[in-house]
Amino acid sequence: MSLSTIRQQVISCQRCPRLRAYCARVAKDKRAAYRDEKYWGRPVPGFGDRRARVLVLGLAPGAHGANRTGRMFTGDRSGDFLAAAMHAAGFASIPTSQHARDGLKLRDAYITAVVRCAPPENKPTTREMRQCHSYLEAEVASLSQIRVVVALGKIAFDAYWRLIAEHDVAPRPRPGFAHGYVFRVDGVPALITSYHPSQQNTNTGKLTQPMLADVLSRAKKLADALSG
Repeated sequence: MSLSTIRQQVISCQRCPRLRAYCARVAKDKRAAYRDEKYWGRPVPGFGDRRARVLVLGLAPGAHGANRTGRMFTGDRSGDFLAAAMHAAGFASIPTSQHARDGLKLRDAYITAVVRCAPPENKPTTREMRQCHSYLEAEVASLSQIRVVVALGKIAFDAYWRLIAEHDVAPRPRPGFAHGYVFRVDGVPALITSYHPSQQNTNTGKLTQPMLADVLSRAKKLADALSG
C-alpha cells in the first residue's frame, strides 16, 4: 500500500467514536490563542521522507497541536522540542515545527504516532491503540528503507513490540522501557527508545535537548551501520 493511500485512509478513519467526538469538539471550541484559526480536527497521518531509514514514533496528536495543524508534532511545545533535536541531528531542515506550511522538511526520517487522533488527557484506551495499529503496520511496510525506529515513550515502545511480535522475533521476557535502550534483531528495524518530549518531561528536565539529540544521532549512526 502506498503512503498516499495510507494517508487517505487515516484522514477518513472513523474507527474510534470517542476520539472522533473529542477531536471535533476541540476543533469547534478551540483554545483562545487560536480562536481565529481553522482546526484540522481529523485523524493525522504521518509525514516525512519516503526513503527514510529512521522512523520516529510518538504517542498521538496534541489536541491544540497536530489536531489543529494537521501535521504530527506540529504547533505545540513538544513539536518544537522534537524539531530542534532532529535539526541538531541532521534530520530536519529547520529547528521548529509550527504549522504545516512552515517549510519544515525531513531528511532520512519519517514521523508518525501510535494513535492518529488526539485523545482526552493524552490517554488513549488499549482498544483505540489496537484500532490504529494497522496504520503503523502499513507505514512500516511501505517505508521499505526503514532501519531504525525511535520510540518516544513507553506507549510507542509497546507498539513497536507488538509490531515485532507479529514477526515472531520479540524476545521473552520483554525488557522494561528505559531511555536510551537499544534492541537489534535480524528481520525487523532496530529500536532506540527515548522519553517522550511532553511538556511534563521537558519542563522537569527528565528529557533535555542533548538527551534527545543524542538518541537521534545514535539512530542515524545505527541506520548507517545497518545499511552497509
